[in-house]
Amino acid sequence: MRKFFASAAVVSAACLGAVVPASAHPHIFIDAQLTVVFDQSGAVTALRHAWTFDEAFSAWAVQGLDTNNDGTTTPQELQDLADDNIKGLAEYGFYTFAGQNGTEVAFTPVGDQTIAYENGRTTLRYSIAAKAPYVADGRLEFGISDPEYYVAISFAAASAVTLENAPPGCTVELVPPTEMDAALADRLAALGPEVLVLPPDIAAAMRGTQGLVAINCATRGAAAATVVPTDNGAPTFKAAPFGGPPSEPGLPLPKSGIFKDLQDLQRDFYAALTSALGQLRTDYTAFWLLGGLSFLYGVIHAAGPGHGKVVISSYMLANETQVRRGISLSVISAMMQSVVAVVFVLIAAGVLRMTSMAMSDAANWISIISYAMVAALGVWLILRKLLGWGHRHSHDARPSDDMRKLAKSHMHDHDHDHDHDHGHDHQEHLHIVPAQVASGSLREQLGVVFAVGMRPCSGALVVLVFALSQGVLAAGIAAVFLMGVGTAITVAALATLAVTAKGLARRIGGVDNPTSAAVMWWLELLGAVAVLGFGVVLLIASF
Repeated sequence: MRKFFASAAVVSAACLGAVVPASAHPHIFIDAQLTVVFDQSGAVTALRHAWTFDEAFSAWAVQGLDTNNDGTTTPQELQDLADDNIKGLAEYGFYTFAGQNGTEVAFTPVGDQTIAYENGRTTLRYSIAAKAPYVADGRLEFGISDPEYYVAISFAAASAVTLENAPPGCTVELVPPTEMDAALADRLAALGPEVLVLPPDIAAAMRGTQGLVAINCATRGAAAATVVPTDNGAPTFKAAPFGGPPSEPGLPLPKSGIFKDLQDLQRDFYAALTSALGQLRTDYTAFWLLGGLSFLYGVIHAAGPGHGKVVISSYMLANETQVRRGISLSVISAMMQSVVAVVFVLIAAGVLRMTSMAMSDAANWISIISYAMVAALGVWLILRKLLGWGHRHSHDARPSDDMRKLAKSHMHDHDHDHDHDHGHDHQEHLHIVPAQVASGSLREQLGVVFAVGMRPCSGALVVLVFALSQGVLAAGIAAVFLMGVGTAITVAALATLAVTAKGLARRIGGVDNPTSAAVMWWLELLGAVAVLGFGVVLLIASF
């Protein structure tokens, strides 16, 4: 009995490691400036944003928008993009929270949005007006951030915040990201893998984890104006508001502690990678730096969200297989992702000259197909486990007498109307197949590869479009494949961990122990259910 619980604990830990909610990480980086506008009474009436995007995403954003092909993308050519950005941002509350003492200010767009493309970077400028003037009495906090952390918004210093017509004595303070308290961390950890958008109260409690802008004014004893209720809460808009490539749904985790370190590391590597691509125009020795950064970015990137590692690890748990097969599936899937990204950009941007919005829509449909394939794979694995579909008989090993007894106790007897020509005793066809019998076929493994590999990495798409815009497409392609190598190593390590944990659990429980075999059978079924559940959750979240 002790072995029974030990084996269950080992594999359960591996299963939990495979299906925990993925953490979101940024694909778009913004250097922000903010102007807070006061009226004569000292009330806040409007905010003016100026957001400058990173070079790589800027190249993605202006793709296909130089309509007269004169080599210059003007604000007039970018006006439709600016209008679309504001429509999307409205669904996210303009990534802006403002409040004091539990109240929250509601905003509406002014309609003055513009985008300029200068020195390789786009800058979105827009204003939002408070629906009712708000008196900044004491301390007023602004949270300028993306709750899903697809977009990383940062202020270089307090000087990036300007107060216009503010009462005397008002000062600006940049509050750094804060650690979550234990109670909030426990609530976040308790959310299941099907939760991809935070409940409003948790989202509100996490605002400070990405930092705040605080305006401190002398308390004047004036009553604040009536605050109009706001719905600047959890977003319902599914596409990225800036027309970026679709991100994989995942829970936003706090920008503090180890999560902050990982997110900062991803940002630093991404910035260095795009910088190395730009240097290649004049310095070919930068290729070696680019290659190393691309590889390391792939390793770090794979540590964030991604259905690849979850699907492959869960598939390993759901099948009796070898470590080298898990490694092979990881490598082939990662390389296929790189191939799909390159082919997609060459056709969409290079040949069809699609705009960034059109490319984002096309990439989203590819993601939907990929998630549907993951869900279909999960259905197949469950049916194969329960009904014995597609299992094959072992020619090298025969199950033990105990295993035969276990198999017979789980099967439905039925007659065979066909003869077998191979010269060994044919096992009974099992409707519930023990682990020693079940094994993934080549067709099934190809299904895993296509389900994981056909969804290109969003970061790879942006890097390729940026490389195309800089005239260094070949280097961009090389960088994407090196990212794939780094990703493959991380995913292969996780798959190896899953298979190793499974083998260890079987040895602890006893190879020929019927009780241990039954536990393994149920845990393998849970692995199949995890594949189905993950595919369904991602599929629903994509619409």
